[in-house]
Amino acid sequence: MAGRINDEDVKAVRDAVPIDAVVSEYLQLRNAGGGNLKGLCPFHDEKSPSFQVSPSKGLFHCFGCQEGGDTITFVMKVDHLTFSEAVERLAAQAGITLRYEEGGYNPSHQRGERIRLVEAHKIAAEWYAEQLAVSPEADTGRIFLAERGFDQAAAVHFGVGYSPQGWDHLTRYLRGKGFTDKELLLSGLAQEGRRGPIDRFRGRLMWPIRDIGGDVVGFGARKLYEADNGPKYLNTPDTAIYRKSQVLYGIDLAKKEIAKTSRAVVVEGYTDVMACHLAGVTTAIATCGTAFGGDHIKILRRLLMDNGSARVIFTFDGDAAGQKAALRAFEDDQKFAAETYIAIAPDGMDPCDLRLTKGDDAVTDLVEPRTPLFEFALRQIVRRYDLDTPAGRAAALDEAAPVVARIKNSGAQHEVAVQLAGMLGILDTQFVVKRVAQLARWARERGGKAPAPARAGHAQPYEAAPRPTTAGPALTLRNPVYATERELLKLALQRPELVSPAFDAYGVDEFTAVPYAAVRQAILDAGGAEYGTQDPQDYLVRVREAAPDDTVRAMVTELAVEAIMRKTVDEVYAGAQLVTVRRRAVERRVRDVQSQLARLAAGGDPAQLAAVQNELWVLQQYDQALREHGAAAL
Repeated sequence: MAGRINDEDVKAVRDAVPIDAVVSEYLQLRNAGGGNLKGLCPFHDEKSPSFQVSPSKGLFHCFGCQEGGDTITFVMKVDHLTFSEAVERLAAQAGITLRYEEGGYNPSHQRGERIRLVEAHKIAAEWYAEQLAVSPEADTGRIFLAERGFDQAAAVHFGVGYSPQGWDHLTRYLRGKGFTDKELLLSGLAQEGRRGPIDRFRGRLMWPIRDIGGDVVGFGARKLYEADNGPKYLNTPDTAIYRKSQVLYGIDLAKKEIAKTSRAVVVEGYTDVMACHLAGVTTAIATCGTAFGGDHIKILRRLLMDNGSARVIFTFDGDAAGQKAALRAFEDDQKFAAETYIAIAPDGMDPCDLRLTKGDDAVTDLVEPRTPLFEFALRQIVRRYDLDTPAGRAAALDEAAPVVARIKNSGAQHEVAVQLAGMLGILDTQFVVKRVAQLARWARERGGKAPAPARAGHAQPYEAAPRPTTAGPALTLRNPVYATERELLKLALQRPELVSPAFDAYGVDEFTAVPYAAVRQAILDAGGAEYGTQDPQDYLVRVREAAPDDTVRAMVTELAVEAIMRKTVDEVYAGAQLVTVRRRAVERRVRDVQSQLARLAAGGDPAQLAAVQNELWVLQQYDQALREHGAAAL
């Protein structure tokens, strides 16, 4: 086993790789104010962004599902890596060589499984590409690409390669690079033969499939020879790093333009993605041997920020299979806030054939939004019925009305209901409108009506979900005591220079909310707010590490990321929070002392009575000083 990664190297990795740069590889981020960024959470499904990133603190936190942490935690969670694997990946990006406490530098064969599988795929992709470029046998693959309008430069841009026809060319090559037979089988690059592992892909054109971060995690392989008895397209089987329902071909190339333009084009195949990109439609992506589904939608929604102005355009072949695929896509349409459209070339050609036949302009023209997906779905339904008869019109309405009832926007729903009446030839338009409205109401009642979304600018981050607590009463920030304690802790974590050194003299018992008291203790255990003035980023790491459990750790992250509830954050504002929390603690102690005094007055020890009276006088004088002089009296 490899040793523990050197702590200084872990800190160097945290400092070297900005968290916003890492998170932006997976979702679109926008300004959230106060130096923070926001986006749709990658860890749970949501329609409005509650996921926030603080570049200055190197932390993220979701106010919806409570996931949070630093850059390393994000990579661990989003890519399902161990701590060491996440550090190794980030270190490789930053060009940092890691040291290990036991045994010096980490030998490659000792790295985490996922890192090894990704390395194997990267090496395989480079080897396949080299075969396509130089191998005489690969001439068949080069001709295949040329016939579809793709030259060598296009093949290089997309990393297209060729797998030789022999049994174990790649297997032997990867063994020579230090990979074990077990790793080759786990990666899906090899399969078990009668005498050991053999190449899974043989005599095929190879498209590397990359995840959203750009790592090669699988391959799509196209048959080239008649003697090949396998399917036309053969994909990598599901592995520890590849799930075909959770990857989109071309997403690594398209993600920035998708986020920039709030637009995505979904095509059917690898060559269609190539044709679109080469024609200038650089938002094109495709599924990998499976129907477009819920997991694909989650990937796109995070990039689109899924607002009403976003557009998703599906291109499908005009044949029956293409129409069926379009209707399947419509089944998931309501999971988008984006508007969805369908684009089918008049002659039924796919983007690859269209580019070859009519040029780049024909491809860019094809994917301009034309027909809303729901309209296409309605027309496909209606065409199956005989609309010349009352029975046919009634049957078509029965099937089509539920489709219209699922349209999100009520205004659009009414308009489309009127349109449906026209399609069906039903003169009583209001009958169709009422039928659709009735179905929509029934759907809401069965599923439970969702709460109305908060108006922009009115919802506070902490209102997104109940706060995690350790023990004690549930937190409610309508309670001004809890609200001020929360604000002071945010200042101590985010702006320690404004509250130090006074904050470090505050007792844990001055925080009445149990979770806040736990955070105060974690700050104390990490060296206090004073340490935060010396090394702010390491300070937050130390506070999170000092937390006794994941619940408190999540609270620390949340408070370190959440916006301070004032535009101008200065010493005056910080002093006011310090004074308010301290005065309330003094008031609580005054009440306790007064109660003790009442008990002693009924017959207690005179000396003890005098001591308690003196304590009460001191507390009252201190309270008066705080009231009159503010933070200067602390």
